[in-house]
Amino acid sequence: MVRKSEEKNVERIEHKFGADGFITVRNLINSDEELNGKGRCFAHTTVAPGSGIGYHVHNGDTEIYYVVSGSAEYNDNGTITTISAGDVTFTPSGTGHGINNKGTEPLEIIALIIYS
Repeated sequence: MVRKSEEKNVERIEHKFGADGFITVRNLINSDEELNGKGRCFAHTTVAPGSGIGYHVHNGDTEIYYVVSGSAEYNDNGTITTISAGDVTFTPSGTGHGINNKGTEPLEIIALIIYS
């Protein structure tokens, strides 16, 4: 199967988990079935400057981010660190995370959520 760029489901989400600004999510899969029931998200997400994804806890699933470009403040279960291109984050079930893009460039990440 091939999914052409124009066939992706694209969403603009404002104030994700209570964060400032907006993110743009380009879904790389269109349903859980495309991950064989083992996950619910595989997406290319852009976090605009001044925007974020608010802190939230994962229960029953694990989220992995791969940073394609840009940098941001990352809340790793209460520990704040800077993430940038090439970094990978891992948030297992029972822990939480959030992102705040305080820079002037968009943050581009690939997000994958798999069931625990």
